[in-house]
Amino acid sequence: MLHLSGPDAGQAAVNRIPILPRWGKTCRFATAIVENPFTRNQHMTIPTPFSAFRIHNDDAGYRSGLEQLTLDQLNPGEVVVRARWSSVNYKDALAGTGQGKILRRFPLVGGIDVAGEVAASTDPAFREGDSVLVTGCGLSETRDGGYSQYVRLESKWVIPLPAGLSLREAMVLGTAGFTAALALLRMVENRQTPAHGPLAVTGASGGVGSLAVDIFSRAGFEVHAISGKAEAKDYLTGIGATQVLGREALATTRPMESARFGGGLDNVGGTMLTSLLAQTMPYGNVASAGLAASAQLDMTVMPFIIRGVSLLGVASAGTARDIREQVWQHLADDWKPRHLDSICTREAGLAELPDVFASMLAGGSFGRTVVRVD
Repeated sequence: MLHLSGPDAGQAAVNRIPILPRWGKTCRFATAIVENPFTRNQHMTIPTPFSAFRIHNDDAGYRSGLEQLTLDQLNPGEVVVRARWSSVNYKDALAGTGQGKILRRFPLVGGIDVAGEVAASTDPAFREGDSVLVTGCGLSETRDGGYSQYVRLESKWVIPLPAGLSLREAMVLGTAGFTAALALLRMVENRQTPAHGPLAVTGASGGVGSLAVDIFSRAGFEVHAISGKAEAKDYLTGIGATQVLGREALATTRPMESARFGGGLDNVGGTMLTSLLAQTMPYGNVASAGLAASAQLDMTVMPFIIRGVSLLGVASAGTARDIREQVWQHLADDWKPRHLDSICTREAGLAELPDVFASMLAGGSFGRTVVRVD
């Protein structure tokens, strides 16, 4: 079988390819019938065209919205997925509005997360009907993302949906839940235990923060949620926070403070991260996963050399496959959040994405928004 790649791989069912015979010097070309690997033994119909939320930046300006696409307009990949669910992350809102430089090429379909069923695959590891997910891995950054009825993906990043999660639950988690769980994995691997003391979570009412509160609590840690939204107190205690503290808890500026946290996850950056490190118990771990307030970190090395505190980076987008599989197994099992229904505060269709983006960037959202891909 000839392996077809590129934009034409998903189109013609057969190709007639001239082959020069090895015998003789003057002979007519033979003709071979070569099956398209995306249609061989596949029964799911891929309609042409289908709906996708696409982002442009050209002479006509930066714009995004629903379009009708065909499979050959998507980036090459070994696996075609019928998307069922996606999600909205802060990064998606920045990409969809142009308020952040997220996309490295245009046009691209938006959406850094996707979950659905395999429609076709040239990789024997995946069969039609398999439930799968992808988070990050260049989606809506260097290649077409999950805001599309059909998504074409590189098989090396496609993760089989683990038992214990539905496709919708996987997208309530999405990149946000994966990031929170990856942070916990990094901390636990560096000997973090509940005995160190409570874990602080900054930006606790957001997607990553909310899921971190629930995941850390499920894993046996006491959790102190840090939030500037007083109205979110009942929500945060309802999903697992033992205490809900205002931002003033991390407003100190001295190099060292009395230790009150065993460690934590910071989604904010800047002075709050500096203060969290200054208040962390000896040999505790603080994971850094965001910069909602600032990318700057102005501090001394004292927490590191006096208390042995560790600052751990969390970069979810390029995480190695074996670690991805490990994290998703935890999320489907012993770290599965107990309050996903409460954390999922909104469900939207593709056509509603502009409104969701605007609300998120204005600070008017909390929890997670899942996207229904009809």
